[in-house]
Amino acid sequence: MKTVLITGCSSGFGLATARHFLEHDWNVVATMRQPLPDVLPASPRLRVLALDVTDADSIARVVAAAGPIDVLVNNAGQGALGALEGIAMDRVRTLFETNTLGTIALTQAVLPQFRSRRAGVIVNVTSAVTLLPLLAVYSASKAAVNAFTASLALEVAQFDVRCHLVLPGRSPETRFGENALSHMGDAIPPAYATLANDVFARRTPSDPVTHAADVARAVWRAATDPSAPMHIPAGADAVALAG
Repeated sequence: MKTVLITGCSSGFGLATARHFLEHDWNVVATMRQPLPDVLPASPRLRVLALDVTDADSIARVVAAAGPIDVLVNNAGQGALGALEGIAMDRVRTLFETNTLGTIALTQAVLPQFRSRRAGVIVNVTSAVTLLPLLAVYSASKAAVNAFTASLALEVAQFDVRCHLVLPGRSPETRFGENALSHMGDAIPPAYATLANDVFARRTPSDPVTHAADVARAVWRAATDPSAPMHIPAGADAVALAG
């Protein structure tokens, strides 16, 4: 029975992905900053572990506790909404620590076992919604993961390790917007207010969106289909953008 380690499982994409793998009889190591065991169905194949992807000791403990891993899903991330002029550099660093460096650090910790077994899959969840105003810092953190994944794939193919990117669109089922807004503060200075109003006004209830189940299915495809492409859009809006 195979094992998947998934980050950011307390809600949204990570939670849906953990449930999907459990439903398909995999062992699931679901990680969260603050463990919430009750959000997932009780199962002897489930372990819920505390993980802070910005902390090297936390990463080492989780990788050791997880045992042999077949698939790593780097899903944990934060949002940042605002004009660049209004975003403090401390916030920029925090975002990159989680979205970019956390992904790199956890991948680095898991990769030796993939290499030694000559098997393994790395799935990094980034975003299809990046080339928009007021998302410059967030976009940069995700674009870095995209480039990291593409380059890493060339390094590890010799060990029969696969790398994939799952690219969700905008989702009403995640905490991205909530988290981004909670950190926004004065991130939209008055000079950018008209632009921000225009951006928010463009969204309508009829716009195509990404559902958490779309991402779970895309991650599942990446994990289980050796012929899957590196870039897998997830959600109706992401597919439209990719087309």
